[in-house]
Amino acid sequence: MATIKSAEENVSSPDVVGDNSPDCVAPLPLHQKNIFSRIRRDPWFQIILISFIAFCNPGMYNALTGMGGSGQVDSTVSANANVATHAATAGAALVVVGTLYKYLGPRLSLLIGGWTYALYAGALLNSIRVKNGGPFVIASGALLGLGAAFFWVAQGTIMVTYTNDQTRGRAIGVFWVIFNLGGTIGSLASFGLNYHSKSGTVTDSTYIAYIVIMLFGWTLSVLVCSTESLSEKYHGHRIAQESKALNFENLRSTVIQVLRIVFDWRNLCLYPMFYNANVFYSYQQNDVNGLTFNLRTRSLNGALYWIAQMVGGLLMGLILDLHTLNRRTRAITGWAILLVTGMVIWGGGYQFQVWDDKRLALGFKQDIDYKDGSVFLGPMFLYFFYGAYDSFWQAFCYWIMGARSRDPVVNAVVVGAYSALKPAGGAMAWRINAEKVSPMKQFAMNWGLSIGSLLVAIPTVMTIRKSDKELEDNTSDNPIGDPEKN
Repeated sequence: MATIKSAEENVSSPDVVGDNSPDCVAPLPLHQKNIFSRIRRDPWFQIILISFIAFCNPGMYNALTGMGGSGQVDSTVSANANVATHAATAGAALVVVGTLYKYLGPRLSLLIGGWTYALYAGALLNSIRVKNGGPFVIASGALLGLGAAFFWVAQGTIMVTYTNDQTRGRAIGVFWVIFNLGGTIGSLASFGLNYHSKSGTVTDSTYIAYIVIMLFGWTLSVLVCSTESLSEKYHGHRIAQESKALNFENLRSTVIQVLRIVFDWRNLCLYPMFYNANVFYSYQQNDVNGLTFNLRTRSLNGALYWIAQMVGGLLMGLILDLHTLNRRTRAITGWAILLVTGMVIWGGGYQFQVWDDKRLALGFKQDIDYKDGSVFLGPMFLYFFYGAYDSFWQAFCYWIMGARSRDPVVNAVVVGAYSALKPAGGAMAWRINAEKVSPMKQFAMNWGLSIGSLLVAIPTVMTIRKSDKELEDNTSDNPIGDPEKN
């Protein structure tokens, strides 16, 4: 039973073209659509749009968490809230959202998930004003986890599906720049607002500013379009309208399809990398940044961390788009960059942790200021490169997902697996952090998981097809299409 039609079929068929999609405006012939409608349906406009939405929602969330303890003195509540967030995302992303994406579409998924970011920021503000606000923070963190599952599955599917093999890396790079600009601006704003603060807790106006920006980003979701609504500039697969009907046969086909995708051995080899993608945040943000620097310097470091993400994501995206290399060679090159830079950066991290353990033993904590010269510069540069490495990692994960399929249904499930395993690893790491496991042990876990998961991914990297034509001609290499074709 075919569930996917080609782009050409959808462009020429009026009953499948996206004008009938619930994700878009009322149908009009292509020549009668206004300029805004034509621009809105452009695949690159959608890439930039989802980047700005991410700027406002998870970008601002990253700015909060990047300050160490979400801007509060005691990081235990925020660490436990992050456990709830990551655990809820892990449970929902694959089982619920990845499976239902075909029926919900990207716009509804974003509208369901986006508002929960503002709720979490509001809970942090409430915890400052009232006693015993911790339970509400943790509960809102869990709800944010559910919302984030909807958000990231929609975002990831748009990013890896709406582009082709020649532009996917740049799309990921552009997204990473705009998305992390949110964390950068948020951190710089916090740096200014809390420059003279001696309390160790950010001001009320900081949280209020985050809430306003998050809600604005959420409203932008109404402009998002699904693949069947994109213009003829999109040449990937589109979802046939009849396959989106909620009936037993379609649900049965969807379940079979999801199982085939999830348990394909090439995807299984990527799962350790997916799991590791959020593991190092808790150590880097709460132990490296949160325990070492004072509040205003943590905010400044947060901005530098997200700037490094912008630079790293764009750099990795450009490398993965090198037209002089075939797709398999680009995959191997990206993998090699992760291995080499991982050994160098984590090696520097080991030297820092030995030094910081000695300081902690002497009672020095949250004391280093950005004006402290060389004492500040070394740890600052390390934190900068930690941010760059995270962007290398995540850009490569997204790229290799798109390199394996151009089908939005397939990519939604794989992105769902990524969005499930990534927070599962994060939940584990945040829980370890909340239990006050020694920073050195957390560091060792991070380094070991990073290099180990890269080694497990080698078989999948080596089986990436050299070109789009090979991918289309070898349907057996793409077990995420129609179940009856496999």
